[in-house]
Amino acid sequence: MAAVRQILELLRSHAAGDEERFRTAALQIAANEARQGHDGFAQEIQQIVERSKRRSGASANHQIVNSVPFGPTDGELAGLLEAVQATTPLSHLILPRALESRLRRVLKEHHQFGRLREHGLRPRQRLLLLGPPGCGKTITAHALAHDLGLPLFVVRLDAIFTKFLGETASKLRVVFNALEQQRAVFLFDEFDSLGLARGSQHDIAEMRRVLNSFLVFLDTMRGYSLIVAASNHPEALDPALFRRFDDIIEYSMPTRPEIEQLLRYRLAGEDCSEVDWHRVVRAAERLSFAESVRVVDDALKERLIEHKDRITTELLLKAITDRELVRPRALRKVQRKLHR
Repeated sequence: MAAVRQILELLRSHAAGDEERFRTAALQIAANEARQGHDGFAQEIQQIVERSKRRSGASANHQIVNSVPFGPTDGELAGLLEAVQATTPLSHLILPRALESRLRRVLKEHHQFGRLREHGLRPRQRLLLLGPPGCGKTITAHALAHDLGLPLFVVRLDAIFTKFLGETASKLRVVFNALEQQRAVFLFDEFDSLGLARGSQHDIAEMRRVLNSFLVFLDTMRGYSLIVAASNHPEALDPALFRRFDDIIEYSMPTRPEIEQLLRYRLAGEDCSEVDWHRVVRAAERLSFAESVRVVDDALKERLIEHKDRITTELLLKAITDRELVRPRALRKVQRKLHR
């Protein structure tokens, strides 16, 4: 049943006449009940809160347990989670139509979370995003959080891993406990550092135990949160991970039309009348989305520094060349292979 501190918070907020604080406390109790498997209680509390919002004139929220009962630096969570402001909607991302359709399916299911639960179903809550760096995996987590109106927390894997036996798994448990106590999007970026295949040349006994713990936590997770794991190295992941995720979404290097769309979008409002888009796009065809964004930023800075009145082909080509030169050699090899 609900923890004593949550009941006390409920009573204090009621006594203070703070309706929003009262509803938040009620939703925390609902999240706790759902985590313990009391789905009926959780759903009933949610419905009561929604009716209360409608009566008070507040907008009803169809997202269950959309509250922030803890901060990223609270107690055991200190340093393990980083709260990030999600400001980019999915509509602003340039994605292949099929990939965007899959992400919108995730959004639709989460918008109808309560209805699905009434029929014994759950939305896709565990996503694994795979593909080369700079192709949209991390920004996808931001977009999902933005469009769902949920907090976004980045899991600090560097803070979770320690040299002390058993401590890493304990910290992972703390993160999953937090994940089940509220509704949010939790991003496990650079996920291959956690999901390294057992039996690989870098495998050690402690990492096997951590991975086993993660698999158990993932299998038994309840609540209403969305987990997004992103990896640049799918070949390094343990095969057991793939069947634990509800959806596996693969990203790829941008096509020429996608690069042109991104460049034009980022340069909207600039005078680009002298730009030879064919030359620019052909020169940029080996760049990732992230690198293409930096190319635009570099060209804009150069235009301002040199007091030019418009963006030219030469400015963009120079920015592309400079970006190619600073790219790590290993990454250049990988990207050339992807374009063969």
